[in-house]
Amino acid sequence: IDYIDLIIKRIFDFSISFIGIILISPLLIIISLAIKLNSDGPIFFKQERYGIYGKKFLIFKFRSMKVIESGNSPYLKQATREDDRITFVGSFLRKWSLDELPQLYSVITGEMSLIGPRPERPEIDKTLIEEIPFYKFRNIIKPGLSGWAQVNYPYGASIEDSKKKLSYDLYYLRNFSNWL
Repeated sequence: IDYIDLIIKRIFDFSISFIGIILISPLLIIISLAIKLNSDGPIFFKQERYGIYGKKFLIFKFRSMKVIESGNSPYLKQATREDDRITFVGSFLRKWSLDELPQLYSVITGEMSLIGPRPERPEIDKTLIEEIPFYKFRNIIKPGLSGWAQVNYPYGASIEDSKKKLSYDLYYLRNFSNWL
């Protein structure tokens, strides 16, 4: 990957994200209010993820699931499309990927990019690294808000789905360009 391309990508990521947050700020306020009115709990949800070279960082999302008062976090197991923990507002946010918008902050801070392999939670990453050869190679570039795999492959949560998504991530890395 050419260093100049990475600099151009960073400038583009920062500019689009910064302008994007300003332009969609009314939408962010509406979403925040809808979450608060729909269910008890915080507006935002944070999770630890692995970024470039396996460095840990926090991502922020709009909360789309019910808060469970017991010691078991609803976010410990992988969510499915028809998960009963998802709130009414959360189902709308997930359908349109609006729950991901707060991650623009991580793009601005440089922990993520607009396009790159989607970061996984550490416990899922650990399993996938053990199960899938070359899985760690996805971490040679910043993780993305979206990625080649998300654009070209449907939602999936199995090891087989992760293998197929990895093939798209590796294609993106092998053919990296700002145009792609």
